[in-house]
This record gives sequence, structure tokens and C-alpha cells, in this order.
Amino acid sequence: MLFDTHAHFDDERFDDDRDEVIRKAHESGVSYILNASSDMDSSRKSMALADKYDFIYAAVGVHPHSAGEMKEDDLEILAGYASHPKVVAIGEIGLDYYYDNSPRNVQKYWFARQIRLAREVGLPVVIHDRDAHEDTLAIIKAEGASEVGGVFHCYTGSVEMAKEVLKNNFYIALGGAVTFKNARKLLDVAKFVPEDRLLIETDCPYMTPEPYRGKRNDSGYVRLVAEKIAELRGVTFEEIAQITAQNARRLFKIT
Repeated sequence: MLFDTHAHFDDERFDDDRDEVIRKAHESGVSYILNASSDMDSSRKSMALADKYDFIYAAVGVHPHSAGEMKEDDLEILAGYASHPKVVAIGEIGLDYYYDNSPRNVQKYWFARQIRLAREVGLPVVIHDRDAHEDTLAIIKAEGASEVGGVFHCYTGSVEMAKEVLKNNFYIALGGAVTFKNARKLLDVAKFVPEDRLLIETDCPYMTPEPYRGKRNDSGYVRLVAEKIAELRGVTFEEIAQITAQNARRLFKIT
């Protein structure tokens, strides 16, 4: 049993073969997939995927890249989406200071507002944090995100930062980057994260693990992430698959 806790199957790169790729991933042992949203349209598509496949769940929200497009009315719409039986999180939300596709003050404003929304509807948050560790943690603390918890997806921080993340009731999800040759810092994180706070993901179609780096990613490759983490922690692949799936089901309240 594998749980890919972060995918983007609504992405246009899957338009030609989406159903086939999803079916193959499921047949290969991926029992659950969380499709994370990037904007309002993506949120609707994520819910449609969750409606179509019994093993796909949805996170709804607006990514920092699209924060500049967000309107006050969108919060009310997202609150409505949160009542959908297969919407299990608000996300992905957060800060991205690498691309800065939206002004930083705008990113921070909507990040904070969406955390408040998550607290109102009682759902965990899926965090995007790229080159913005200090501000991301500051907003999480200021907005009381620990009340609902969540996950730092595609984690890229240090062990020291991971300690702060864990203190604030968050899980840490590792993806394809843990297989990269220059991922020294992440190797330490993969060994450090407590067993009950570890998740795995693909972030497909992005972040394809070795040896397929550079090609389109999909949920079937989450197995490679699990295998690498198992190797680093000195346990079996089956243990990592089971532990991370149990953790994800607990976080997202999937029975």
C-alpha cells in the first residue's frame, strides 16, 4: 500500500493519457492519491478527479504563484468546497520566494487568510515553502496553524527547521528530491523525521526521482521515493509504505 500525498493530475501534461496513467499507478500498488490544487480552477478539477476515482482525494486552495489573482469571494467559495466529502485539506498554500510570481506581501496575505479558512473548516493545510522558510514558519505560528496541523510538502529544509515544523503539529513529506545526487541535506532529514510524522509524495508531473529525472513524473514513481527512504533508514520498503500510508490516512482522516 502506497499513498502519494501530493500529485497534480489536473495538470495539462496529463491531458492525453490521464486515465491510463492513474489506472497504471493504482494497479502498481498506489492505494491512495491526494491531488493538490494550485488555483480556483484547479480546485474544481481536483474535486472532479476525486469524484471520478474512489482512491483519489482533493486538497483545495490557491498556490503562492497564483496569489495575485485571488479575491475575497474566493475564500467563501473555498469554504463551500471544503464541505465536499472527499476534500481533506486546504492547499497547496504558502510562500515561494524563488520564482516570486506574486508580490511577497500578497503571498503572505493570502497564505495567512487561507490558514484562517482551514481553521474555520477544520481541515489540515498543505504547505508550499520555497526559499521562504523564516516567513513561512512565522505565519504558521502567528495564525495558529498548529490547531489543524498539516504537511510541509516536498520538504527542502534542514533538520533544524524540521524540528520547528514538527513542534507546530506538521508532518514532513519527502519526494523525488531525496533521490537526487546533490540531496545531502535531505538525506539527513529522511533519517531524522520521526516514524509517525513521515509522508511520501511525487508532486507529479514535477520532481521526478532518479533514474527518471527529467521525464514527466507520475504517482507510480512514489515507490522509488519509498525505496530510497527505506534504504536510508535501514528498514524494508514494505515498512515505509505501510507507515507513510497510515500517517497520511491519519492526517487526512481517511478511514
